[in-house]
Amino acid sequence: MQQDVATYHASLSSDDRVICERLYRLLDKGLPEATVKIWHAHPVWFLDGNPVAGYSKQKAGIRLMFWSGADFGDERLRIGTGKFRDASFFYQSDDDIHEKDLLEWSAKARDIQWDYQHIVKRKGQLIRLK
Repeated sequence: MQQDVATYHASLSSDDRVICERLYRLLDKGLPEATVKIWHAHPVWFLDGNPVAGYSKQKAGIRLMFWSGADFGDERLRIGTGKFRDASFFYQSDDDIHEKDLLEWSAKARDIQWDYQHIVKRKGQLIRLK
């Protein structure tokens, strides 16, 4: 685990840290070719410079977000309310995490992508990559 991600985890409560460490391991397993870094203050996985998955502490729990998750066709994911194609799942405990779901969503994150990397250059317009 990278030091900046470990530092992020260390800033969390023990319950939240357990959730995030497990999410980290499963996302790393599901997206082994991805680059992981702290982006906008939380861990994010990138494929070819494009953000695909990440998690953060929110009021409702630990939010696992997939940047293109609205197109995954999975009713368990809560679709974002903005103009982007994101969708999320919130965790309140480690027991809420199901490895099969994470690996399935990780595969979809690889196969279904919108171009967030160039969104500023395109003045907010999203273009589907895959």
